[in-house]
Amino acid sequence: MIYSRIAGTGRYLPDRILTNADLEKIVDTTDEWIISRTGIEQRHAANEDEFTSDLCVNAARNAMESAALSPSDIDMLFVGTTTPDLIFPNIATIIQHKLGIPALPCYAIEAACSGFVYALSSADKFIRCGEAKKVLVIGAEIITRLVDWEDRNTCVLFGDGAGAVILEASSNPGVLSTHLGADGQYQKLLYYPVGASTNLAAAGTADASIMMSGNDVFKVAVRTLSEIAKEALNTNKLSLEDLDWFIPHQANLRIIQAAAKKLNMPMEKVIQTVQIHGNTSAASIPMAFDVGVRDGRIKRGQLVLFDAFGGGFTWGAVLLRY
Repeated sequence: MIYSRIAGTGRYLPDRILTNADLEKIVDTTDEWIISRTGIEQRHAANEDEFTSDLCVNAARNAMESAALSPSDIDMLFVGTTTPDLIFPNIATIIQHKLGIPALPCYAIEAACSGFVYALSSADKFIRCGEAKKVLVIGAEIITRLVDWEDRNTCVLFGDGAGAVILEASSNPGVLSTHLGADGQYQKLLYYPVGASTNLAAAGTADASIMMSGNDVFKVAVRTLSEIAKEALNTNKLSLEDLDWFIPHQANLRIIQAAAKKLNMPMEKVIQTVQIHGNTSAASIPMAFDVGVRDGRIKRGQLVLFDAFGGGFTWGAVLLRY
């Protein structure tokens, strides 16, 4: 039996940091207001000459170094992002070229904040069926370019970054199961009103920014995050007590706390980076995982649950033994 396991992790954050004090200068808000509603203290924002692929390349290099691999060892590449460099070509091909990886299958997945979990689930399937042995999986965003910097309800939430893992074939179970879902009836609760075939001329104007019904998103997100977490554990005949670490999408602290409470999960078992990263969409889970691995909290053999929720709505969970 072939399984997949995470062999290495990495992350990258742009150098530029926007604190709540910085936002006070450009929008009607305060540090106290932002922290009380979101828990966010700062976020990173890409410079004008940085592209999503640049963030991905840096995170990927860190992950490959962590796994003691070179670019030529990689035989498949997945990227989850909502903010690719271009409409086409596929951002994964751009990253492949920048990293100097020989020609290989490259996949880009757009599932908003669930993008990394969707990508990791897909990579797991390719490894299990024997079509890949070492897969680079990345979640990344430069989402600050999609926000309206005059809308204090949304601009304070988001940050840029990239997280990556190396998923490799193993004779021992690493990824135990993955669980994905989506329901387009919620589209208008969280969306960006511009695409290649929709309103493209509005891109870069005041008419193009993230649209969000915050209270409605909160309710569905908390319910869905708890449901798929339970589904993942029940599928593997495990309980919440068996879980060592819970890594939900870092949307905001209120959602994280509410989801943990609904699961009766102590916050001591929840990896939290939203305070310093903000909501980085598809990058949030792999970056939080890398933080936990590198600071020594997440150890080999421990049971970890990734739990994602994003626009669409999309959602997904991955239960794994690290």
